[in-house]
Amino acid sequence: MLTLIKSPFLEYKLTILRNKKTTNSLFRQTMNEISYLIAAEVLKHVKYKRVSVQTPLTKTFGKDLSKTIVIVPILRAGLGLIEGFIKFLPDAEKGHIGLYRDEQTYRPVEYLCKLPRIKNKDFIVLDPMLATGNSAIEAINLIKRSGVTLSNIKLVSLLAAPEGIQNIKKHHKGLHFFTCSIDKKLNKNMFIVPGLGDAGDRYMGT
Repeated sequence: MLTLIKSPFLEYKLTILRNKKTTNSLFRQTMNEISYLIAAEVLKHVKYKRVSVQTPLTKTFGKDLSKTIVIVPILRAGLGLIEGFIKFLPDAEKGHIGLYRDEQTYRPVEYLCKLPRIKNKDFIVLDPMLATGNSAIEAINLIKRSGVTLSNIKLVSLLAAPEGIQNIKKHHKGLHFFTCSIDKKLNKNMFIVPGLGDAGDRYMGT
């Protein structure tokens, strides 16, 4: 299932990210800001439970998370979306998956996978640029191999290419994933068009 996160203000922020004249510092600041807008929408879709709470006046009922949330950015670019989630969920656990793209085959190569214990937890994978979708597919495979079911995994991107969306649907049918924009296509170098360039390089200033 795909959820498209849209608002005029989010599109305003996304326009700043797309602009090649945007400095690295402004790009990083804007990416952090947009992560709050994304997190607020994604967290509507996690599981909650009814709990009782004592106010200064009386007892009432409210909501609490049903499960511990684990935030898993795909390095490096995924770090750009982590701030909003961690600020909203200070008790969230964190994992890290490191993948780089082989420039000949365009396939992901794993160099790091660190995950906490998985029992009774929901995983949110952060991959800002869903181009071919291969990195996201491999990251989800790594999480599933550790014993997590697909229903307990969500994928969050900033931009997605139609090719990447179809690839995700093919390999992880039923996965709930989120994006802010479905762009036109991939170019011959497998970059998203119009896209915003290399999000990791622009975020890190490299």
